[in-house]
Amino acid sequence: MAEILFYHLTEKTLEQVLPGLIEKSLSRGWKVVVQLGSAERVESMDAHLWSYRDDSFLAHGFIKNDTQGLQPVWLTTQDENPNDAKIRFLTDGAQIDDPSAYDRIVYMFDGHNNEAVEHARARWKFHKEASVDNGHEQTYWQQNANGGWEKKA
Repeated sequence: MAEILFYHLTEKTLEQVLPGLIEKSLSRGWKVVVQLGSAERVESMDAHLWSYRDDSFLAHGFIKNDTQGLQPVWLTTQDENPNDAKIRFLTDGAQIDDPSAYDRIVYMFDGHNNEAVEHARARWKFHKEASVDNGHEQTYWQQNANGGWEKKA
């Protein structure tokens, strides 16, 4: 049974919060897949994860590296899980219909983008209806004024 989380970004950007969430996932022993909306976004996130902090980086790969099974974090635009990840972050409208291969699915969406909010609502409804049959749990988290997360549903 997967846990499905919706993270509503209102105060900080994806680039500001995703590295910390990836670090927490890795500290739990989970490998990570991050699905982004385009090859350009993958390359941008690739550069960001190498340089987001002066004193650290997040080891990761994507298709150009040809290291699919070796990386703790895999960036992609596809529905793939080459590193046997336990958590999948979905951004830029990416979606998954069957989350059963993961312990956790995290939809991350920009609260200032109406299209992203509507897509997240549709995915919430889809997973809520599907959970009747498959038992997946879902929660909704929104950023507070300080950028922390508050559980709303």
